[in-house]
Amino acid sequence: MAATDNDESVDPAAVRRHRVLFRAIEKRRHPKLRRSDITVTDDAAVKRATKAAALGNAMEWYDFGIYSYLASTIGRVFFPSGNDTAQLLGSFATFAVAFLVRPLGGMVFGPLGDKVGRKRILSLTMIMMAVGTFAIGLVPSHAAIGLWAPALLIFFRMVQGFSTGGEYGGASTFIAEYAPDKRRGFFGSFLELGTLAGYVGASGLVVLLQTLLSDDQMLSWGWRVPFLVAAPLGFIGLYLRLKLDETPAFQKLEGGQARASEAADAVETSAAADLGKIFTRYWRPLLLCLALVAAYNITDYMLLSYMPTYLSDELGYGTSHGLLILVVVMVLQMCLINQVGRLSDRFGRKPLLMTGMLGFLFLSLPSFWLIRQGDVVLITLGLLLMGLSLLPMLGTMSAALPAIFPTQVRYGSLSVAYNLATSVFGGTTPLVITALISTFDSTLMPAYYATGAAVIGVIAVLCMRETANQPLAGSPPSVETEAEARELVRAQSPQPKF
Repeated sequence: MAATDNDESVDPAAVRRHRVLFRAIEKRRHPKLRRSDITVTDDAAVKRATKAAALGNAMEWYDFGIYSYLASTIGRVFFPSGNDTAQLLGSFATFAVAFLVRPLGGMVFGPLGDKVGRKRILSLTMIMMAVGTFAIGLVPSHAAIGLWAPALLIFFRMVQGFSTGGEYGGASTFIAEYAPDKRRGFFGSFLELGTLAGYVGASGLVVLLQTLLSDDQMLSWGWRVPFLVAAPLGFIGLYLRLKLDETPAFQKLEGGQARASEAADAVETSAAADLGKIFTRYWRPLLLCLALVAAYNITDYMLLSYMPTYLSDELGYGTSHGLLILVVVMVLQMCLINQVGRLSDRFGRKPLLMTGMLGFLFLSLPSFWLIRQGDVVLITLGLLLMGLSLLPMLGTMSAALPAIFPTQVRYGSLSVAYNLATSVFGGTTPLVITALISTFDSTLMPAYYATGAAVIGVIAVLCMRETANQPLAGSPPSVETEAEARELVRAQSPQPKF
């Protein structure tokens, strides 16, 4: 980034007067690639890394999904005020608390991931998430221990949120740095496949329990079952992550650039200095990432987290029926998301992201108008319209975001930007929409909120540069075969002219 800024400040007249000097400076800044610089990926290792990162992401969203889908029940267990709206607001406020501490987790785990490696931090966040979710399933009700019940619920939600602060930035960085440049979109799409799998697993288990158990049984102990399931899932994810090696991009950075600049960066070894470097040197990509994630997460959380509650509490539709319809939409997304990743490798990240943003811009109001009709076919059609609009973003964002930042600060910068935007806009979406509906007495408020988010997203996509099929900033090219590596080296040497 600093080099780019220096290039822009050079006087063109000086370049014309001293062409040889500036050509030598340019060659020193951007030396020719050697074969040893280029990473030839191991297909089996890439698939293992993708699987481990996606499973961790699936668990993260399973944990948050079950809380969203059981919001009404949790409100009655921990916030028994006798007022349904107050209970729901209390439940969603606790949901939002986890997102308020996410930036703190990102600011701690992100810079650590850039220092000690992606693998170690991702293993730690997996353990914390599993412990936090399992503990929620053990917290006694308000009737048993009074105000200690919501206090403990909030505490363990904060544990969840703090650990999640290092999860997405690390997982998307992990896959991006393992994948070959030409297939980063395809492999990155598996991260969001994990997101959908987590949501589907959570909603499927909730529907099953609500079908098999009575309301009293769900209120008494049934709601705890999905939280307790988190423990074995966490151990599986931890096992897969511990078996992996560190990413090739981080290994090259650790072995070369990091040691070469050790003396120059000795003063920047504290977490505060790392964060200061991110906010001062990389504020432009930080703002771009904030805008993209804000637009994406408002629409994402509205559809995948809030809609079951909207259907049941605002429209009076059966909770299980609403969840089943959403499961159908998410399963369809799961079937298509890897194809979207492939399309982003072929046509670019920007066209795919713009398609999704424009979909929400123009289809949010028609979708909610269809949903408000109450007919199962029209509800399904409305959710499908939003689901298909979200799909290009789901399949592309996990490859687009890591490419915004250079390798040496990628984990930290992405974690900070992603979690700030998610905390302010994503996690508060259910709470804000519930409050807006109550204030304006209109069930179309979610549509207006999504339309506003899409406007921000369109502007952000217009401002970003295309990164498909390009090496990650601060890292050498990553290819699939030796032949590709040799061709890259050979392409740097001009053909002789006779």
